[in-house]
Amino acid sequence: MTWCRRGLGILVGVVLYLGLPGHAWGAENPLGSGAEVIAEGHELFNKLCTVCHGVDGAPGDRGPAMAAQRRYLRQTDTELFQAIQEGIPDSEMPPMGLPEDDAWRIVAWIRSLRAKAIDVPVDGDIQQGSNIFWGKGECGRCHVIRGRGGLLGPDLTNLGAQMSLKRIQEALTVEKPHPPLGYRPVTVTTQGGRTISGVSKNEHNFSLQMIGDDDRLYLLSSEEIDKIVYGEKSLMPTDYDRRLSEAEFRDLLAFLSRLSLRRREGSSVEPNQAP
Repeated sequence: MTWCRRGLGILVGVVLYLGLPGHAWGAENPLGSGAEVIAEGHELFNKLCTVCHGVDGAPGDRGPAMAAQRRYLRQTDTELFQAIQEGIPDSEMPPMGLPEDDAWRIVAWIRSLRAKAIDVPVDGDIQQGSNIFWGKGECGRCHVIRGRGGLLGPDLTNLGAQMSLKRIQEALTVEKPHPPLGYRPVTVTTQGGRTISGVSKNEHNFSLQMIGDDDRLYLLSSEEIDKIVYGEKSLMPTDYDRRLSEAEFRDLLAFLSRLSLRRREGSSVEPNQAP
């Protein structure tokens, strides 16, 4: 049985986010992409568009979801504006003919759904969110940011540039039916009687590779293993909206949403800054 320390940190999807295709989000929208514009667009969408599309941009009876995991033909502000105002030929999308400002507000909201978290305005205190991440929230026990933290969970160094704000919020509040691939809880008893708990990273008929809850990488051959017990639930807590106050939860989201390999103007908080 061999193991390695943190030098083999789990680097999950650390790919530099290059922005939305073609244009910076909000660059073409005369109303911009501020929180107030997005909120107004959300309200207008639910008021005017849910005859075909679902509430809050979900799939509807005659229209697709606004932020499904797919590649959209209309990606820029102008393309979305034209689709809203002029309709889409050979489809069930009719021309809406709205006041231009209302159409632009809806565009801003749709783009916010498709954007990554770092590109969406958020409320909350980023510094306080950092304190919660490393302190009360105990997130750093399992997650690493820029080399600091635990290894049981995914690396979050580039989280805000990889995931939408909605998906980050769901990760903190919605229980998953099955553990994600590469993070299934496992407890191994060796032939020598030692018990090792952690998450399974890779396995086949001849060996098991796992990260222990001591943040060590274990490489176990089948001859060394006496018993394996798998957990059916993810180790990721999903009750942060209950274990934290409303303000604390908002601050944590603000901190997570700004995690990125690219620097943000005006940001004075380093993701791995100690509380």
